[in-house]
Amino acid sequence: MSTQQPIGDGAIRRVVTITNRRGLHARAAAKFVKLAGQFDAEVVVAKKGIEVSGLSIMGLMMLAAGPGCSIEVRAAGAEAALAIAALANLVDSKFDED
Repeated sequence: MSTQQPIGDGAIRRVVTITNRRGLHARAAAKFVKLAGQFDAEVVVAKKGIEVSGLSIMGLMMLAAGPGCSIEVRAAGAEAALAIAALANLVDSKFDED
């Protein structure tokens, strides 16, 4: 797991690795979206140049992030650091599934 990195304009990024058995599937994406929506921050998730909103279940699923894939989570806004920390913890905890 990497540490949070500022990327300008108050935005923060962190690269996390998907470690749960099913990857970023519907239930995991729903948990991610629900958590991302709790913060005053705009969350974006990227994989191999494709960027989607952290508030879109379908967008997250379209990334096809399976086990072992790395995704970049970026957030900007008043609670960006809190959002990144919480979302990274969710991914690191295997979405509380495994």
